[in-house]
Amino acid sequence: MLRLALYQPDIPQNTGTMLRMAACLGVPVEIVEPAGFDVSDRHLRRSGLDYLDHVTISRHRSWAAFEAWRREAEARLVLATTAGALPYTDFAFQAGDCILMGRESAGVPEVVHAAADARVVVPIRAGMRSLNVAIAAAMILGEGLRQVGSGDTVRAG
Repeated sequence: MLRLALYQPDIPQNTGTMLRMAACLGVPVEIVEPAGFDVSDRHLRRSGLDYLDHVTISRHRSWAAFEAWRREAEARLVLATTAGALPYTDFAFQAGDCILMGRESAGVPEVVHAAADARVVVPIRAGMRSLNVAIAAAMILGEGLRQVGSGDTVRAG
């Protein structure tokens, strides 16, 4: 099973969109804190609607706590980054991979880049900065699920 990880998310609406997507696809979510907003259930419910009851969310108080969890889980860290050299469609995903999306305002620090087992990019046209983080997450997660199998999904929505 793939996992989606959010590194210190800034924007509750994007987080809610990714949580809703994860709920629909049966993908657990790891949230690496601190976030740029209150990640309590009450605040997430506003953006994630009633989908939060259908997604497994684990919160990690820090990058170090997340890394400790990830190493124990033996999950490969696949970082989505505009600085990546490998298009996500050319990457060979494996069950157990954890796809990490960076912070909307700043991406991730070098220590996170250094910890990544792979760094993938969504190729975009020259002169464009980046896609919305939730759109990029959907594209990358969709490809990963296509490669490893989707597990919990049963019908087209």
